[in-house]
Amino acid sequence: MASSHEAMASSSPGLFARAYFRIKPFIPRRLRLAVRRGHARGIIKQCDGVWPISESAGKPPQGWSGWKDGKQFAVVLTHDVESGVGLERVKDLAQLEIALGFRSSFNFIPEGTYEDPVELRSWLATKGFEVGVHDLNHDGRLYGSRDGFREKAKRINHYLEAWGAVGFRSGFMLRELGWIHDLNVVYDASTFDTDPFEPQPEGSHTIFPFEVKPEEEGAGSGYVELPYTLPQDSTLFLILGEESPEIWKRKLDWIAARGGLALVNIHPDYIDFSGKRTSSSYPSSFLKEFLEYMVRKYKGKYWNPLAKELAVWYRREMISPVCDGPPT
Repeated sequence: MASSHEAMASSSPGLFARAYFRIKPFIPRRLRLAVRRGHARGIIKQCDGVWPISESAGKPPQGWSGWKDGKQFAVVLTHDVESGVGLERVKDLAQLEIALGFRSSFNFIPEGTYEDPVELRSWLATKGFEVGVHDLNHDGRLYGSRDGFREKAKRINHYLEAWGAVGFRSGFMLRELGWIHDLNVVYDASTFDTDPFEPQPEGSHTIFPFEVKPEEEGAGSGYVELPYTLPQDSTLFLILGEESPEIWKRKLDWIAARGGLALVNIHPDYIDFSGKRTSSSYPSSFLKEFLEYMVRKYKGKYWNPLAKELAVWYRREMISPVCDGPPT
């Protein structure tokens, strides 16, 4: 039976969200951003003490014995590539991370607005990065119906196998965690500890990985859920209009103090490597400043695995009868 945390993280999108995704393709991007910014201003007035930090999320799960090699905390960098512009910026982002000693996971949309980036996926693999599957069409309709998802899962599994991928994240962080068992994955990354700005704002309320077991016996071994615990770059810099990575730094310090997982979702689509700041992009210096801060303050104290490496480690070391699901 799913824990209360899994149930909250799996709540279905409301009617408003479903209607929005149906008309979204017909709304100009600038207007969509304006609406989201106005909505966010209303939300942020009500989320003091809940975002960006929810103190209750810092409690480790039962049986928690710490990170690999005794590291203080873990850092996982992930990237959802949502457009052709994002594809063009992948190598610049990867090179920035390489220069600072990081490796990350890049998630590509199989049947979206761009062609399968075969050569780019190969290049990433040679550099030690991970490739994951991001939704199927990225149109907000992945979870429209249970039968429809089963059919889409067959196509997603095709891409997982073809790309040698074991990780998945849905578009817009929409989720039905019980349905993910239809996918041949080691981990999913479609939840968060706290993020009231998303269409399904209910979080998993933990800064640690957790197992999602099948609801039916004999339906498989389950998978590892990796919640993102640092705000998305799109939320910080495009929706809220932040002009520095200070919120990232503050949340990182809090996670490090509690020995949790610092997982962030950064979109190359929104990073301007020429240094410009626009309504739909932010300068790469914001990200560089944050990563340099992490290296300078915590060098030698964090473990930076790929998402798949962390999931495999967690499954091997932590999943047992005494360590089941997020903290209660």
